[in-house]
Amino acid sequence: MRGPAGTRVGLLLAAGHGRRFGGGCKLAALDRGRPVLAWAADALRGVALDARLAVIRDPALAPMLDGFALVAPDGLDQSASLRAGVAAARRLGAARLLIALGDMPAITAAHLARLVDACTDDRPAATAHGNRPGVPACLPGGLIAALADAQGDRGAGPLLASIDPLCLALPLDALRDVDRPGDLRP
Repeated sequence: MRGPAGTRVGLLLAAGHGRRFGGGCKLAALDRGRPVLAWAADALRGVALDARLAVIRDPALAPMLDGFALVAPDGLDQSASLRAGVAAARRLGAARLLIALGDMPAITAAHLARLVDACTDDRPAATAHGNRPGVPACLPGGLIAALADAQGDRGAGPLLASIDPLCLALPLDALRDVDRPGDLRP
């Protein structure tokens, strides 16, 4: 779908270490009867995008990512997946970059599509996390390069905090991420 907004790329970040989860891969753990990552991947598949990228460390996750180009992280820090995904999106000429997290199984395609639609050439759209903007978020082409050197464990957070994105609210349960086994829903 190449329109007035240009090339729209979805980026699914799914290369975290999952240290707080304990044993096993949290993205393969079942949430409401399906793997955590499958929910996030399906949400991104439900958005009109020109390309979908997924950054993963564990090749066992690849079967859940049909329709995604797979990217390897460029380091071990938490921002490594963001840097690698941003580099791949820039190679595709992304004019919009929709960033979603693989460990947020309650985010919907409708919310992601609203983010893409709300993003303009000069203003990103982000998800409201209380009183601060966060991911999922959609950035215009002019801001994508600002994420190329992300460091540490905050990812896109510092950039979103330093600008004035349009923030779209969600119910608290939709913002649920899976960090520990107790975060899973039966």
